[in-house]
Amino acid sequence: MERPELPLPQLHAFVVLAEELHFGHAAARLGIAQPPLSQQIRRLEAKVGHMLFNREPGHVTLTPAGRELLPSARRALTDLAEGLSAARATGSGQAGRLRIGFSASLALTVLPGLLRAFRERFPGVHLDIHEMTTAPQIAALHDKAIDVGLLREPADEADLCFRTVLREPFMAVLPAAHPLAAQRSVRLVQLAESPFVLLPRTVGPQLHDQIITLCTEAGFMPQITQHAVEWQTVCALVETGLGVSLAPASIRRIRLKGVAFRRIEPSTARTRVAVAWRRDDQNPLVTHLLATVSQDLPSGPG
Repeated sequence: MERPELPLPQLHAFVVLAEELHFGHAAARLGIAQPPLSQQIRRLEAKVGHMLFNREPGHVTLTPAGRELLPSARRALTDLAEGLSAARATGSGQAGRLRIGFSASLALTVLPGLLRAFRERFPGVHLDIHEMTTAPQIAALHDKAIDVGLLREPADEADLCFRTVLREPFMAVLPAAHPLAAQRSVRLVQLAESPFVLLPRTVGPQLHDQIITLCTEAGFMPQITQHAVEWQTVCALVETGLGVSLAPASIRRIRLKGVAFRRIEPSTARTRVAVAWRRDDQNPLVTHLLATVSQDLPSGPG
C-alpha cells in the first residue's frame, strides 16, 4: 500500500500548533492568518484519517493520534533543516569529501603543509587520502576515483590540468660504504660502473625516463639490476649494497644509517611536482584546494 506523503508546510503548522495549543498564537508565530492555519491542519488530518486536535472554545489539546505523530513530525523537520544546511555547506565547498592521491615521497615535502593549511580553512571537509604513484594517479583521475593528484613528472593529458608546485634537484643515493660517499658531490659519470636501483617505468614513466636521460647525457646507460615501487624501498635496497640510485632531493629525509645522499654534477636537472585535476571538474572543494596550493606552497614555472 502506498504511503501518503505529508507536505512539510502542514507538518510545520502541526508542530507549532502542538507547541502553542492555541490557534491564534500558532498563527502569529507562523506569520499567517488563523483561517489558513486551520485549513493546513484540516488537510493534514484528512491525510492521516484521524483528528489530531481536540478543539474546544479557548482550548486545544492533542488527540492520541496527534501525540503519536508529533515526535515523527519534529524529526522530519529537523532532518530537513539539517539536510538543507549540509547541502548548502557542500555546495559552497565548506563541507563534503575530497579525495586526494599523492606520491609517497611528497609526504616528505609538500603534502603535510598543504593538508594542514586546507584543514585550517575548511575544517568541515573530510579528506580521503590515497597513497599511489604517478601512473595510478592519472588513471584514478580519469576514472573519477580521486579528485586531485599530487604527483611527479606528469605527462600531458588533454582532459587533465596540471600546476607545478615544486621543482627539486636530483641527488645520488649511495651505500654509506661506497667510495663515492666520501665526496661532497658526485659527477654522474662516476656512477657508470655501479648497478642501479630504480622505480619501474610503469609507475612513473616520465620520471624514470628523465633519470635514464640524465645518465645517457653523462655518457652511459645505467645498469638497472633492481626495481622498487616506493622510494623508501629503493633506499633500503641501496643500504644493503645492491646498487646506487638517483632520486629527488626530498628523499634524503628518509633517514637510513647505511645510506649517503650526495649532490650530483652537473646539478641543473630538476624533477617537477605538480597538482593535477580534471579539466571539467566543477567541484568547489577542488577549487578551494587549488587556492590553498597557490597560497601556501612554493611554485615554479611549468
